[in-house]
Amino acid sequence: MAGAAAAAAVASGISARPAAPTRAPAGRRARLPVVRAAISVEKGEKAYTVQKSEEIFNAAKELMPGGVNSPVRAFKSVGGQPIVFDSVKGSRMWDVDGNEYIDYVGSWGPAIIGHADDKVNAALIETLKKGTSFGAPCVLENVLAEMVISAVPSIEMVRFVNSGTEACMGALRLVRAYTGREKIIKFEGCYHGHADSFLVKAGSGVATLGLPDSPGVPKGATYETLTAAYNDAEAVKKLFEDNKGEIAAVFLEPVVGNAGFIPPQPGFLNALRDLTKQNGSLLVFDEVMTGFRLAYGGAQEYFGITPDVTTMGKIIGGGLPVGAYGGRRDIMEMVAPAGPMYQAGTLSGNPLAMTAGIHTLKRLTEPGTYEYLDKITGDLVRGILDAGAKTGHEMCGGHIRGMFGVFFTGGPVHNFGDAKKSDTEKFGRFYRGMLEEGVYLAPSQFEAGFTSLAHTSQDIEKTIEAAEKVLKRI
Repeated sequence: MAGAAAAAAVASGISARPAAPTRAPAGRRARLPVVRAAISVEKGEKAYTVQKSEEIFNAAKELMPGGVNSPVRAFKSVGGQPIVFDSVKGSRMWDVDGNEYIDYVGSWGPAIIGHADDKVNAALIETLKKGTSFGAPCVLENVLAEMVISAVPSIEMVRFVNSGTEACMGALRLVRAYTGREKIIKFEGCYHGHADSFLVKAGSGVATLGLPDSPGVPKGATYETLTAAYNDAEAVKKLFEDNKGEIAAVFLEPVVGNAGFIPPQPGFLNALRDLTKQNGSLLVFDEVMTGFRLAYGGAQEYFGITPDVTTMGKIIGGGLPVGAYGGRRDIMEMVAPAGPMYQAGTLSGNPLAMTAGIHTLKRLTEPGTYEYLDKITGDLVRGILDAGAKTGHEMCGGHIRGMFGVFFTGGPVHNFGDAKKSDTEKFGRFYRGMLEEGVYLAPSQFEAGFTSLAHTSQDIEKTIEAAEKVLKRI
């Protein structure tokens, strides 16, 4: 797959240089109930208002930390208050104020065939009639496991869990149990869930909120976590030299999505594969985002690099809570009850998540799926970058299949350090402007975007038109 790696390199270097510089135009917490003045922006004949969202979110802040159940949803880095949603369908979302948006978050990745797919919903309704959870084996676990094993090159056995975080926690314990070593290498800006050992120079909400590390994580939990810059194979080689015989595994997102969209440079993944083999360590691909999105067999199929262990989530649950980790049979047989490494979960393999995953993956096997995702996503990114060039903004970005990102910097962006050069204040203005134009993006410069099979060429055209309009304003 050398061609694919080259394509990724091209994707990382796409940039929009400005035609000419432009300038941007020049309390106390209340208790419940709270009603604030509505934000209202005239859009032709219709006013964009988020009064109900504001009321609900202000109430939420008295009930939940920050008013949300996952930090990046809080709009801290883009300004304003979160939009509260009421329903989704296909490529669209509707908020509680009745505003309609073209969605490029896709529930942070799972909605690859579109929101609330009719066939998936129908299958869920039939499964629901039999019960929501058994706490015991069901045949649907076998069906989805067979589908995952047949699709993903590295997976010979799989264990289902309930989230990507849980999958990475299980994989971490597994690689340490298998190798008898404790140290791991991860990359700056890569996010592998909120387990203690991974909250070192992490991405996603940690990067969005500018948190250096999380309080409450003991020094002992991160002492064995070594870090390097993404796309820097020499730094990884040096870590192996300085820690001979001590490194259990290298963990990474094969394409970074939690620091914005950052693909691997040609030869980087190959180098990691070689270094881990030479040092008796394991290579772990966190494919929670990229699994079944870059190709049916994930990033490892796309780039032609097979890791020892893979973590997954999002798409394999079709929008329901799910996670999984899998790998070579000899490694996975360390997991209880086959082996001594303990891990368990009350709702793991529940019939609803298995059903949604099965029917989502079936849809992805249809001919032309990934070619379509590649075309619409490429059109989207090129259109936004062209709009940036026309309106005088330094921007760069790229895509692979149904995953993309755009940075407000000239680029190229090869690691988190490069990503942090982005003009985040300008991104915030762009973000808020796109909301007013009916486009919902991830509320952070440091998060990848996602397209789906439900997005149409008209959706893409409308989004590009909105982007050019907003870029002219800011």
